[in-house]
Amino acid sequence: MAGVLILGGRSDIAGEIALRLAPGNELVLAARGLQGLDERVATLRAAGATEVHTLDFDATQVEKHRDLVHAAQRCLSEGEELKTAVVAFGILGEQERAEHDEAHAFDIALVDYAAQVSMLTVLADEMKSGHIVAFSSIAGWRARRANYVYGSTKAGLDAFCQGLADRLHGGPLALITARPGFVIGSMTTGMKQAPLSVTPDVVADAVVDSITADEGRMPRSRTLWIPRALQALAWVMRLVPRPIWRHMPR
Repeated sequence: MAGVLILGGRSDIAGEIALRLAPGNELVLAARGLQGLDERVATLRAAGATEVHTLDFDATQVEKHRDLVHAAQRCLSEGEELKTAVVAFGILGEQERAEHDEAHAFDIALVDYAAQVSMLTVLADEMKSGHIVAFSSIAGWRARRANYVYGSTKAGLDAFCQGLADRLHGGPLALITARPGFVIGSMTTGMKQAPLSVTPDVVADAVVDSITADEGRMPRSRTLWIPRALQALAWVMRLVPRPIWRHMPR
């Protein structure tokens, strides 16, 4: 049995990951406001979680991030340690609004970059061993006119994660950086799907498979293209001339 912290406990991907990690483990779901989490808690218990705890979590309150991790650790049964932390909170924001509303642009940057950096730094400092999971995106590979505010946060976060992974290399704590393509879910309802789109369950399978692959050995930091074919598309994206690229949809 091990402790699992899910930050952004309401997200589609977080829910799928939690479901796969539930059997035999003790879970802590951290989300902004606890209303409506009862069904997810019941589902995780039915899936085999030994216990499921909930914590109220506002990602923008970065000064409370370390306190939140401490609270999660206190939730766990005596002798249990936090072995997996999934940083799955975030917002998509509205590109058109952000182009004219500096406060909205700042909010996107705060939640999707600055708060992520803060929480990842705390987790890397507090956890002794296991896995941290962070979410980059194909949107950060090459920023597009159609979503450059969100894309820029993912570009910055990806760079941070590559450096953090190098810092953790060779030790008992590893960072898994997921780079999914367009994710079909509640966050993207009504939006046109992109090539090589994926669903939350596909993302969760890739992440959890990466975690379980390290069972019985020293954990290894890695970057996951989801799906794998997205990596080839990403390199092609680098070659598109800018006059054409600036007209590409999100």
